[in-house]
Amino acid sequence: MSRIGKLPINVPQGVTAELKNSTLTFKGPKGESSSPVPSGISASIEDGVITFTRADETGPVRAKHGLARALAQNSLTGVTAGFQRKLEIIGVGYKVNVAGNTVEFHLGYSHPIHFPLPQGVKATVELDKATKAHVLTLEGIDKQLLGQVAANIRSLRKPEPYKGKGVRYFGERIRIKAGKSGK
Repeated sequence: MSRIGKLPINVPQGVTAELKNSTLTFKGPKGESSSPVPSGISASIEDGVITFTRADETGPVRAKHGLARALAQNSLTGVTAGFQRKLEIIGVGYKVNVAGNTVEFHLGYSHPIHFPLPQGVKATVELDKATKAHVLTLEGIDKQLLGQVAANIRSLRKPEPYKGKGVRYFGERIRIKAGKSGK
């Protein structure tokens, strides 16, 4: 039995859960989100508790048991509390500005980079006084979309290993290499 898949999901007050055509839909204070229920897995909602069971014990079905529960839990967490990812922009002259639905980066290239945010993702910027780095906070209800947007932003200028300049996740540690050793 899957250790993750056998755990029930308790639906809190103020959130409605609905099962239709192998799709779980959650509506809560932050918005609406849905998660698919894979083939071979069945979900049931009874008294505000969602449980997942599998049809048989074959390998592919067993692999999807924990996945189905994790996707449903992420959707439920998204509509109740939401998710956030923080990115640090570190480097001399590196800046970030948010204007509406577009984030403008100055990352040492000859031109600014305009990054359009997808629907459902919001961004805010603040300056960290201790490290003098810009901190970009991304918020949304879809964990997968939020992680993909953060990864795409990080790929604009990955942290380099000699000075650590670039875009990194908040709290990410970069191994700094030693430079050239002179005579």
